[in-house]
Amino acid sequence: MSTLHHSLAFKLTLAFLFVSLAGIALVAFLASRITAVEFGNYITQQNQALLAEQLADYYAANGDWSGVHQLMPRVLGGRMMGGGPAAERNPFAITDPQGVAVLPGGGLRMGERITPNLARTGVPITVEGQVVGYVVEPGEAEQQQLRAFFARRVNLAILLAAVGAVGVSLVLAGVLSRSLTRPLQELTHATHQMAQGDLAQQVPVRSADELGQLAASFNQMSAQLTRSQTLRRQMTADIAHDLRTPLSIILGHAEALRDGVLPANQATLEIVYDEARRLNRLIEDLRTLSLAEAGELTLALRPVSPYALLERAYAAHLPQANDRPVRLTLDANVHLPLVLVDPDRMAQVLDNLVSNALRFTPVNGRVTLVARSQDHMIRLSVQDSGPGLSPDALTHAFDRFYRGDTARQRQPDGGSGLGLAIVKSLVEAQHGRVWAENQPDQGAAFHLLLPLA
Repeated sequence: MSTLHHSLAFKLTLAFLFVSLAGIALVAFLASRITAVEFGNYITQQNQALLAEQLADYYAANGDWSGVHQLMPRVLGGRMMGGGPAAERNPFAITDPQGVAVLPGGGLRMGERITPNLARTGVPITVEGQVVGYVVEPGEAEQQQLRAFFARRVNLAILLAAVGAVGVSLVLAGVLSRSLTRPLQELTHATHQMAQGDLAQQVPVRSADELGQLAASFNQMSAQLTRSQTLRRQMTADIAHDLRTPLSIILGHAEALRDGVLPANQATLEIVYDEARRLNRLIEDLRTLSLAEAGELTLALRPVSPYALLERAYAAHLPQANDRPVRLTLDANVHLPLVLVDPDRMAQVLDNLVSNALRFTPVNGRVTLVARSQDHMIRLSVQDSGPGLSPDALTHAFDRFYRGDTARQRQPDGGSGLGLAIVKSLVEAQHGRVWAENQPDQGAAFHLLLPLA
């Protein structure tokens, strides 16, 4: 329910409902008032018409208006109740054809002549096609004035109501449009700043509706772009540093050989050769990483035994483990289902992980290669008993040239610093997943989740 209350669609629906209800209430109020007035006018006209018919019968029977005052109490019934003169109690007056009152009522006295305006409002009394009198309501002129006044008041009320409705709509529309356009304006300004090269843009998240989600997504995108830009700059600096070191050694030894400072013996040439290999290895790692991230790396996927993958890595690194010495063990079932991978690329992945584990595991420690079934996939793990990973390293372990973890930082005899980044790219290129975590009893574990064949 809270999500519904924060929804932009819910806010718009509520606003439209409020405006509709206000308009309906206004129309209902005016309609009820006008209906009441018009119904009163209708009743009055009906009474006048009925009275004119009865008076016509009376005149036809008597030939004149003598004694008509005796008829009126029976005709009007309750209207004649109460004291006071007849002219005050009777709302209607009867006049002859000339407009002279033959029966007082409504304030018109006996023998008093009505005005032409009042005569036009009266109902004629007709006997055999001849007008013999009029039924008039002397207060009709005043009522017409009241009706005109009421009409003006109603028109004014309609106008004020319309202005009020427009005002409420404008205020509501202003508040709503402000709540809609303000985040959009902030996002527009931020995107313009990003287009000019300033990627570190953050906009306030003012709600939990769709606009708030858009602002949060924008902030996340901006943070990722800023981090990517920082990593790219750091990678450029690291590549330059890693390229400069072997090149400086090669150039230094070449100059020394040229000047005769160093002898051109086997030891000097071995140093130059090792640094050239180191430089070539860094270039190859960069090439492999760029191809993997671009999706252009050639893969020969085929069904492979997980046990065979770990057994090859175990055999390849057992001499290195014995030299440290570190206890290297294999914990895998030979009957595990096959995985669909490129065996050469997986050998590269496992070599990198096992080499790192051996490098950071203390003397007499242990490194274990594990294979297990998990969620209809196969999980390969390389676990060590080293110092483990810091929280920051767990997050950035697979970043290129990451050096944040001093406990497991790259050693001088290590690789190019791109190994884990290459591992991640190669595993993902084979539709797998890789992550790192710390063991409960110290040490780090790197896990590969690979699809079944």
